[in-house]
Amino acid sequence: MAFGELLEQVGSTGRFQVMHVSLLCMPVLMMASHNLLQNFVASVPLHHCTAQANLSLRTLTREEVLRVTVPLDDKGKPARCQRFATPQWDLLNATDEEAEEEDAYADTPDAEVQGCQDGWEYDFTERSSTIISEWNLVCDLRSLKQMGQTIYMGGVLIGALIFGGLSDKFGRRYLLLFSYLMMAVSGTCAAFATSFSLFCLFRFGCGMALSGLVLNTLSLIVEWIPTRVRTVVGTGTGYSYTIGQLVLALLAYYIRDWRWLTLAVSIPFYFFFIYSWWFLESARWLVLNGKSEQAVKNLQAVGRINGRRAEGEKITLEVLQESMKKEISCVGGSYSALDLVRTPVMRTITICLSAVWFSTSFGYYGLSMDLQKFGVDIYLIQVIFGAVDIPAKVIVTVAMSVVGRRPSQCGALILAGIAILANLLVPYEKQTMRTTLAVLGKGCLAASFNCCYLYSPELYPTVIRQNGMGIVSMTARLGAMVAPMVQLLGEIVPWLPGLIYGGVPILSGFFAIFLPETLASPLLDTIQDVEERGYRRKNTKASTKKEEPPTENNAATPLKDAA
Repeated sequence: MAFGELLEQVGSTGRFQVMHVSLLCMPVLMMASHNLLQNFVASVPLHHCTAQANLSLRTLTREEVLRVTVPLDDKGKPARCQRFATPQWDLLNATDEEAEEEDAYADTPDAEVQGCQDGWEYDFTERSSTIISEWNLVCDLRSLKQMGQTIYMGGVLIGALIFGGLSDKFGRRYLLLFSYLMMAVSGTCAAFATSFSLFCLFRFGCGMALSGLVLNTLSLIVEWIPTRVRTVVGTGTGYSYTIGQLVLALLAYYIRDWRWLTLAVSIPFYFFFIYSWWFLESARWLVLNGKSEQAVKNLQAVGRINGRRAEGEKITLEVLQESMKKEISCVGGSYSALDLVRTPVMRTITICLSAVWFSTSFGYYGLSMDLQKFGVDIYLIQVIFGAVDIPAKVIVTVAMSVVGRRPSQCGALILAGIAILANLLVPYEKQTMRTTLAVLGKGCLAASFNCCYLYSPELYPTVIRQNGMGIVSMTARLGAMVAPMVQLLGEIVPWLPGLIYGGVPILSGFFAIFLPETLASPLLDTIQDVEERGYRRKNTKASTKKEEPPTENNAATPLKDAA
């Protein structure tokens, strides 16, 4: 509350905040391109075995070569992973209509087949090249496509674990600068990778950088704006990601080569790295980490940019320390991830948020990372999946501002799960209905993500906000890592992935019920503030006599003694 009053004094919604939020949102726009890049650089083109190298087939058309060298699969299409051991010349006598039917192959039931010993031929109508055609990630190696996305999400997970703690210790600004540079360099190297292993390694680096980008962007935005506009600004940041999905579809449509596309979505981060030196470190973080002098300078700089130089000059070191005396006195020593579970209220928040983030990411990437399964043009479905976020986020923004954060979070998750489960009841032939339900589910999950990114920073106090965001973001990336692997279960039981993708969000929707409401509440700075809020909520509900909540130090003592 004290810092909020100082921020109002120098201008809480002035020119500085507009510039600050706008410049921080631009990289978020390109972040979607890296998250969903796999849909295009790893799209699987139509393919079949290359004919035997020792055959003279020059006089035959491509269709005739395919007819005599490749058998049909169960769906009557050319098999992708088998060829005849010897060409079946008798099939040349079949008419084109007969050749399209399985009956034309009835005369070759005992024809010997073999694997693609001489490689594959690909249809480059959709994409001029992908990592699939570059390194032949088909047939026995087809699971490597999902593995590539899992490795990328593994990088995001490790980055969340590392950057969350480091930014609470060294500040938001420096870690954000490093994340921009790391994303630019890793993305550029991935574009020029000479093997699939190197590609995965550099994509792992991109994933780590993305975590640092997300965590520090959110904190720098939230910690420089007042409570009253937090919902609107948080939603605006979410729309940057939405627009980024449309930008990716546009770039992928015009850049059909996977290397150039990867480079195109990475180059802008060099520009972001250059202008990000202008950013001001969070004054809240500076005060709570014993750097009050720099906090005063930053507040005065905000006052000058907002046209309130005189009001800014009135903020001195003594005024700042007096205003935030309580917050400074409550900050003692360093904090770690263990502090997220030491005290009862913090423990409840961390467990419930972890479940919410895991399920949201799990369902979101389960739907979004295999667009080819919908049988619709991948560029069109990418645009539809991106566009549905616009009404979804408008609705959830209104809901968060009217009914609160907690009901909005619960509702978005449960509705998403219901839409995904309903898809299991729709026959596979009705692609329009299946796609509609998938789009509805994806929209609800996008709304849930919007809640997550606004709700979570409000629940954690400043002294450990980045640690908390790092942990819940880590669980989200764990969900994103598992999601592609679940798709492989569809080869055994076709309906099982849909059941899992739909059931997990519904389950976590009930976890969200136990989170405290933060609508119209100021950001809290210390763990003691969080515990006091939790005890007030508990006592109000129970209508019992007021208990004295344990202080931060007292609550931590049992764990310290046990250690």
